[in-house]
Amino acid sequence: MTAPTVSVLAYEGMSSFETGIVIEIFGLVWPELELDWYRLSVCAERPGSVSVLGGATLSTPHGLDTLAAAQTVIIPSVSDVTAEPSPELVAGLRLAHQRGARIVSICSGAFALAGAGLLDGRRATTHWRYADLLRRRYPRVQVDPGPLYLDDRDVLTSAGCAAGLDLCLHIVRQDHGASVANAVARRLVVPPHRDGGQAQYIESPVPAQAEDDRVARSMTWALEHLTEPITVRTLARRASMSTRTYLRHFARCTATSPIRWLIQQRVQAGLALLETTDAPVEEVARAVGFDNAITFRHHFTRAMRTSPSAYRRTFRTDKGY
Repeated sequence: MTAPTVSVLAYEGMSSFETGIVIEIFGLVWPELELDWYRLSVCAERPGSVSVLGGATLSTPHGLDTLAAAQTVIIPSVSDVTAEPSPELVAGLRLAHQRGARIVSICSGAFALAGAGLLDGRRATTHWRYADLLRRRYPRVQVDPGPLYLDDRDVLTSAGCAAGLDLCLHIVRQDHGASVANAVARRLVVPPHRDGGQAQYIESPVPAQAEDDRVARSMTWALEHLTEPITVRTLARRASMSTRTYLRHFARCTATSPIRWLIQQRVQAGLALLETTDAPVEEVARAVGFDNAITFRHHFTRAMRTSPSAYRRTFRTDKGY
């Protein structure tokens, strides 16, 4: 089996962070996975050297022809969100799309995709600070500033730089299954899955350290007792707070409610069981603390935008893990 090809654009004055995410995930060899991993090419509009922030220089022999020929083409960001992408880059992106490539942007890279017309009529996201500008410059794009990333089949966009890591892991999960994506995440010491619909930015005050520690301890306890009945009152007692005080501090620490957080943790715990066991959905539901399969299916579908059974088929069929 031929290794799938990935290309990423390098450009003058770029930050190496976004490109580094792509190189880390698609360029490294992961011998413990025993897979034909991706074959990555770092490309520039013209082969040669490009300057990187901090005074470094990156040199590559690959140009836009290599960029456009890959099965997955990634634009990590752009140097100027107020400028149009070059005609050569536009032509390369359109050619790649016409050939059936998966086109991906990280952060401000959405401006290059929009300039090539690849986001017309599509939902797309970018860094929250650029969302209004993207909407004004490209009114045919359905800009959604909320999510971490959006997967529109052959065109995928992500929010700020670190959200590119979530999107790249999502791509690995699509291509190789959940177990492989989780293994890569463990190597990187990052969460194995953050839902694309998760908000990219929440402005909230930083809580006092003592309050934060008590809430954190209650959350740790909950994660260790997911299969047990857990109420807000139970969590409040664990934090040595009244229920009302606990709700206020929990919301300030997490920007959500205890019950919503608990449901999310139980759904996440269910992923591994669906991926690695043949246990019926009813058993999985009980194993992660839901009263019954109906409740589990309801919350799972809301969180993952698919049913538990469909999720299992997607990440276990013909993958061998």
